[in-house]
Amino acid sequence: MAEYGAIFSFGDKAEMAFLPSFEFDDKILAQGAEISRKLDQLRVEKFPTEGQKTLRRFSMAEVAHYLGISPNNLKRLHLEKKGPEPFVVAGGRRFYSAEQMTELRDYLDKHGRSDSKKYVPYRKPGEKLQVIAVVNFKGGSGKTTTTAHLAQHLALTGHRVLTVDLDPQASLSALHGFQPELDKNPSLYDAIRYGDAAPVEDVIRKTNFPLLDIIPANLELQEYEYETPLAMQSPSQEGKRFFTRVAKALDSVSDRYDVVVVDCPPQLGYLTLSALSAATSVLITVHPQMLDLMSMSQFLLMLGNIMKSIKNAGAQVQLDWLRYLITRYEPTDIPQAQMVGFMQSMLAEEILKNPMLKSTAISDAGLTKQTLYEVERSNFNRDTYDRAIDSMDAVNFEIQGLIHQAWGRL
Repeated sequence: MAEYGAIFSFGDKAEMAFLPSFEFDDKILAQGAEISRKLDQLRVEKFPTEGQKTLRRFSMAEVAHYLGISPNNLKRLHLEKKGPEPFVVAGGRRFYSAEQMTELRDYLDKHGRSDSKKYVPYRKPGEKLQVIAVVNFKGGSGKTTTTAHLAQHLALTGHRVLTVDLDPQASLSALHGFQPELDKNPSLYDAIRYGDAAPVEDVIRKTNFPLLDIIPANLELQEYEYETPLAMQSPSQEGKRFFTRVAKALDSVSDRYDVVVVDCPPQLGYLTLSALSAATSVLITVHPQMLDLMSMSQFLLMLGNIMKSIKNAGAQVQLDWLRYLITRYEPTDIPQAQMVGFMQSMLAEEILKNPMLKSTAISDAGLTKQTLYEVERSNFNRDTYDRAIDSMDAVNFEIQGLIHQAWGRL
């Protein structure tokens, strides 16, 4: 008995003190509900407009950076009263909203002096929709952070973007202001389920970025993992071509977007395989630590074997590019630098030149469900923020260059 409980002696009596019993399912349901309630309370406090996210204004330097013009040219446009009127704050500093950035881009595209430079980078006839699957088997690799910042950066640089949260944990959705258990938002499952599937247009939602839409996630996505094996055994056997369902859903709205960025779940299930079958490119995030590299090695071996089987079943997997992104990188950490060198010796051609640096600015922004593109620079140590945003922009501009190369642009 002593090994199951503590013995307390009172005189000549000994009593056992056991931990109180509880029902595991009831306890975690109650705790989950309480956490959800508190998170919703924080959301309403941070975003008073019925909990809906808004977007800050951007400085002239930021606007010029994302438009691809010099700050002096942008200032000249304002002085000549061309384009939208910026917001002027104390000290004469000028700011533009994201909507005004789009107006400026349209104006420059119509009236720009250079015929070779196009400020509106929409797809042209013959340029296929770019579908980027962001994947990793191991949590903590920065997969969702990468997806969110890439999608928002592409929108800020003038691309029409759809981001898809395929992870039932819905972290990407949370970063864009959704709380699935309370908002009751749909997910891609509604458009790819077997049987009575909804049009994909019905599950797309707007974000606080003018050119960025999202298909949020919810726990129902997990149903796809359970239903697919059953659908494979049904009389119609439609489950045997499960890998076509995401591609077909995205194809139905392809005329509305230039790029789709998919945050895949951290597992090799039917959702991930369906996303990879729909992808035109794959971005694998990896943290430069030995255990992460070992995990990635196993992930690649499993993924390669499974994709071979899917190809044999008729899947058309043709990628424009495959890249590895080093995330949460600390250049002064010697073991990390050695690990990066080790990876480059094997994967030099496929590793992005720019790593995503580890920064407290990224983690601090995440505390309020925001990205670096949403937070105010004044809320951070300026050097810390500038270092983080410069690193993030370098990564995203490099990926943007790959997208344009896939379209045949210089």
